[in-house]
Amino acid sequence: MNFIDTQLADWKLVYRVLHGQLSRQPDLLDSPFFEALQGYLQRIARQEGVDGTDHGAWDEWLGNQAGRCTLRN
Repeated sequence: MNFIDTQLADWKLVYRVLHGQLSRQPDLLDSPFFEALQGYLQRIARQEGVDGTDHGAWDEWLGNQAGRCTLRN
């Protein structure tokens, strides 16, 4: 899948919206699109020095408020 032709901010928005729906749409977890998008964003985040294992840093990089992961889910 080619994500390069779309602005990173748009992909972050799409990911945030989809991730916010995981509890209502668990099939998203098995979606090749969602998996590819997450992998793409994680690669870019790593290149920018973001520790993907730090949920706060990942959330902040995605544009979420840090510490909101448990509140969203």
